[in-house]
Amino acid sequence: MSETQNDKHYVFGLDIGTRNVVGTVGYREGKEFHVLAQYMVEHDTRAMLDGQIHDIGRVGDTIRSVKEELEKQTNVTLTDVCIAAAGRVLKTVTTNVEYEFEEETFVTGEHVHTLDLLGVDQAQTILTEKNDTKYKFYVVGYTTVKYYLNDEIFSNLVNHKAEKIGEEIIVTFLPEDVVDGLYSAVGLAGLEVANLTLEPIAAINIAIPESFRMLNIALVDVGAGTSDISITRDGSIIAYGMIPLAGDELTEVIVQSYLVDFNTAEQIKRDSGEAEEITYQDIMGISHTVTAEEVWKLLEPVVEKITSDVSGKIKELNGDRAVSATFVVGGGGKIHGFCESIAEKLELPRERVALRGEEVLRQVIFEQKNVVKDPLLVTPVGICLSFYDEKNSFIMVHFNGERIKLYDNNHLTIVDAALAAGFPNDQLFPRRGREIPFTVNGNARIARGEAGESAVVTLNDRPANINTPILPNCYITITASTVGTDAVLTIEQLPEYTDATIDFIVNKKVVACPRFVEVNGELKPPTYEIRDNDRIETRPYYTVGQLAEFMDMHPDPDTIVVNNREADEDTLIYENFEIEWEEIVDYEEKAARLEKVEAAPAEAKPVEAVQNTVHPAIEIRAAEEPAADSPKETAPAVKEADGAAVPAEANASNAPAAPGPSAAEEKPQIAVPEEPADAQALPITVKVNGEEIVLDQKQDYVFVDIFDVIDFDLSDSRGRAIVTLVNKEHVPYSQKLKDGDEIDIYWKEN
Repeated sequence: MSETQNDKHYVFGLDIGTRNVVGTVGYREGKEFHVLAQYMVEHDTRAMLDGQIHDIGRVGDTIRSVKEELEKQTNVTLTDVCIAAAGRVLKTVTTNVEYEFEEETFVTGEHVHTLDLLGVDQAQTILTEKNDTKYKFYVVGYTTVKYYLNDEIFSNLVNHKAEKIGEEIIVTFLPEDVVDGLYSAVGLAGLEVANLTLEPIAAINIAIPESFRMLNIALVDVGAGTSDISITRDGSIIAYGMIPLAGDELTEVIVQSYLVDFNTAEQIKRDSGEAEEITYQDIMGISHTVTAEEVWKLLEPVVEKITSDVSGKIKELNGDRAVSATFVVGGGGKIHGFCESIAEKLELPRERVALRGEEVLRQVIFEQKNVVKDPLLVTPVGICLSFYDEKNSFIMVHFNGERIKLYDNNHLTIVDAALAAGFPNDQLFPRRGREIPFTVNGNARIARGEAGESAVVTLNDRPANINTPILPNCYITITASTVGTDAVLTIEQLPEYTDATIDFIVNKKVVACPRFVEVNGELKPPTYEIRDNDRIETRPYYTVGQLAEFMDMHPDPDTIVVNNREADEDTLIYENFEIEWEEIVDYEEKAARLEKVEAAPAEAKPVEAVQNTVHPAIEIRAAEEPAADSPKETAPAVKEADGAAVPAEANASNAPAAPGPSAAEEKPQIAVPEEPADAQALPITVKVNGEEIVLDQKQDYVFVDIFDVIDFDLSDSRGRAIVTLVNKEHVPYSQKLKDGDEIDIYWKEN
């Protein structure tokens, strides 16, 4: 077939049938196919049964005789050949697959190819589970029936934006021994397979052109051993099928009834369609003459059986309903009454079931004389034309050290080899680490693991990818993809924690606090790592004691009031509740701590920072102007020698008696040092974010007092922590201020 004559490339096709082998040599020119030579040889013995080679040697000899005769007729050396496998051993699986993107994505050709592979892989799994035969099946091809874009039917997905794509796909399979038998017989004749197709595909490419495939049509190719069936609808081939009944069943009846050998019975069968009387000699040497009508009547029950099974298969493949029309090709379909019986069983008008011969061979030019265009020639010519349209064959490749056989559809890639070798599909692509399912306030949530590394792919020791095309005898290696790290998520990473706060009004100031979080009914810290199926709930409340701890304050239990009612540290408080209390201040501890800090060398002074185990920031903002007699206005203080104001040591003997309850309710009181009668406010000047501010209303100032004199919106946290610096060092809110201090206050961006 690789030889040329007059600059024309010839194609050599073989229809290796149960009764004969038909060879065709020709070339395509424009839309026409020219048959240069055609030759047929019948098998001497029953070397093939029901489309399956039983005697490879004898079939190989028959192929060789056909090849040699065609070489004489064409004066061309034939080396390569196109062949077709019988549908008797064909398995098909129709399935639907979907692929969902993590976000809306432009669909590429690679996405569609991945979708096809998912379909092939799923079909292979389905066939393996349902395979009730001894055969080992190989994927030989697949046809997409429909594509889906976001559940809508589309003819082409590429370049569309989609959240989900899907397809309905037909995947076809052949047993290993069928393909091996065909290859071996062809090899014995000195030929190599250039293309392998399926007989129903070869026939339908001639009998039902693409322009007809919008119609719901059945094609029945009635051979000697099998009747192959194809169904078209909506522009696609939607199904393939087969029944193991055909022309040989008719011949067997004649053999038994007329006591003749198989070849004589074949002749009687053929002659019954062309002559009124047939004369034959039985195995006893006795001559007989029968009419064609007698032969028809003899064969009528078998024709009834074959057409009944064919009609039933057509309905099964077409969704339990009849088709609009049926085309019949092949020699078996020429038997008397065959088309009429099909029409009756499908309940179709007689004219809608017809033999297809000359009508579909109009663009086929036979250069040999006296060639009659009839249904017998449809499949042989279709096998030749499949070379141009499909160019399929089996090739051998080396995959991870093993030699495997692949059905070459002219666009094989490394991933096809991986699937054929049984390499796990999920190990071709990066795999995510273990995910964590959990709920937040009753809503299901999943934390996904990290993606792993892609598979390492080489072709002939060079870097490649799964979509790299492959050639015969290439060497492919794939190192499996890796699994990414497992998902890790803590409570403080949840938006319900970082973005949601609960506001309380404490001593006329609004305090924004994070919501406490319960996991499976137990309170957990922000650093808690979420586990599988955890039930996470955010609390809508605090207790007074939890709020005080959060603010690092020590309220006097006897002074706690919530919404103008007496309360205690266990009282529950909700959004916008008003809380008032008087803080207990240990002045001795405070003075000692400040003296220790002041006495230490400058470079050794510790940096004080707010340690908050619940949330990274606390927000405080004015609810309304503080009263003139606010406790902050009368904070007790004493003076050091240098004039700086510091808290005085507690002196219970000099402290005035504070107002308290009656004798029956009298409780221990806090001793507060009395401020000297001549104490006056000493003004100090500080810089806040570069702007000078004079503080002259109090004897003492601590850091938190700055918020009374600057415009800083503490409600604008948006999950950010507040940074408080004095002279470039982090300080707590209770840090004492001095003249000349430089203060920085700002939100720390995440």
